[in-house]
Amino acid sequence: MSKAVLFDMDGVICHTNPFHSLAFKEFFAKRNLFPTEEEFSLHMYGKSNSYIMSHFFGRKIQGEELLKLEDEKESLFRNIYQHHVEPISGFMDFFLKLKDQGLKTAVATSAPMANLELIAGKLDLFRHFESAMASEHVTRHKPDPEIYLKSAEKLGVDPQGCVVFEDSFSGVTAGLNAGMKVVGVLSSHSKNELPVCHHYIENYQGLEPEMLMEYLQNQTF
Repeated sequence: MSKAVLFDMDGVICHTNPFHSLAFKEFFAKRNLFPTEEEFSLHMYGKSNSYIMSHFFGRKIQGEELLKLEDEKESLFRNIYQHHVEPISGFMDFFLKLKDQGLKTAVATSAPMANLELIAGKLDLFRHFESAMASEHVTRHKPDPEIYLKSAEKLGVDPQGCVVFEDSFSGVTAGLNAGMKVVGVLSSHSKNELPVCHHYIENYQGLEPEMLMEYLQNQTF
């Protein structure tokens, strides 16, 4: 069976969550809303903008209003983060080793394409990905597995041959719902805050693709 490795972006390729917090704080402060870090942890990290805004505004945010508000918030994020783009420790070495071994790779993020273009563009990742999908490419967001199933289809790899790197509850759930092996990246949450994953990492330092794939092949639950 052919294999592929699929990455979420925020909290998996780069530790962007602190910068999303800054952008959301500025966004909400304009509207006299001041969520705590604990509230962000519960209702922002790994969630879609529709969920986040609907939760904090206390009403359903959708359609044209969502597009307008999302554009405002994500523009704030990009303005803040553009000077700080840096991969999680060891990511680039691990990623390039995957490519050296001929493994197909993809990015599958709930963030808008403009954010993906900023981060993958700065890190020169697009030429290595066989698939790059963002929020615009799906109608159902994580924890629905749509983005991972679409990615696997585009890669031409059976979901059972895919390994997903995720950092959030909804993202891990999406990977598991897609029938894929999931590696939990503990950048934003502890093990106890995530569904049970097949493996966990703090970062990518010393992570060897061959050993990881062999280990995951034997993991079931």
